[in-house]
Amino acid sequence: MSFSFDDRVLALAGIAQALQQVRRIAETGHSEAAIVRTAMDSVMRIDAPTPEAVYGSARQVEPGLRLLRDYFRNQGKDQLLPRLALSVMQLERRFVREAATVDKVDTGIRSTSARLAELGESNHPDVLAAMAELYKNSISQLKPKIMVQGNPHYLNQATVVAEIRALLLAAVRSAVLWRQLGGNYWDFLFSRKAMVEAIERHLR
Repeated sequence: MSFSFDDRVLALAGIAQALQQVRRIAETGHSEAAIVRTAMDSVMRIDAPTPEAVYGSARQVEPGLRLLRDYFRNQGKDQLLPRLALSVMQLERRFVREAATVDKVDTGIRSTSARLAELGESNHPDVLAAMAELYKNSISQLKPKIMVQGNPHYLNQATVVAEIRALLLAAVRSAVLWRQLGGNYWDFLFSRKAMVEAIERHLR
């Protein structure tokens, strides 16, 4: 099946906005509930029929699309964000090769998803805690390790660490989707114009 750049940039936007929340929480201790909810929803929608359905709609990843547009225009304000995204993409390559880890993550997500009806929102503290524990016991055991920089005051708080780990899981999920849609590192060298045009179509 062939996918377009319109599909791929949605997955990249999912990575970007999840990691922007990681950076925000690490620095301030606070996150944007709507963006965290979109990230967690994307994790739960393992069997979504389309890339848009993974996030609910293209509108749900508009913050990430704007981040991508700034990056391609060399207007990105956070120099650590692209580095963090590269680390996640490298980790995704290792993750998909570890069948036992993939199975463990799949089982954990489905188990938590089954509890969503009673918990309510996907950004419920219990959901974040479950996703954080799953990430800690599976993907975070792989290399390269994702190193998150921030304010030590917040990075020493258990709830902050849990939300960061849950969002890193969401970022890896989007990285997996990007690869499934045909994304690769060459896109950033030879297809920048096509990706910017796709981003602009979504933001119109």
